[in-house]
Amino acid sequence: MTVLQSSDSWQSPSEPSYRVEDLLRDSPTARIILDEQVYILRKTRAGKLILTK
Repeated sequence: MTVLQSSDSWQSPSEPSYRVEDLLRDSPTARIILDEQVYILRKTRAGKLILTK
């Protein structure tokens, strides 16, 4: 996974940024786990992102 460098003008220097393509790879969804809760990040055909529990 590629973490973008702070030289990218849209990135805050205090937080990491990730490309959606790196998170999803070749899948339309990715699982994100927070405090043992599983969330699904999904990219729609229109290119929007949806995060559901």
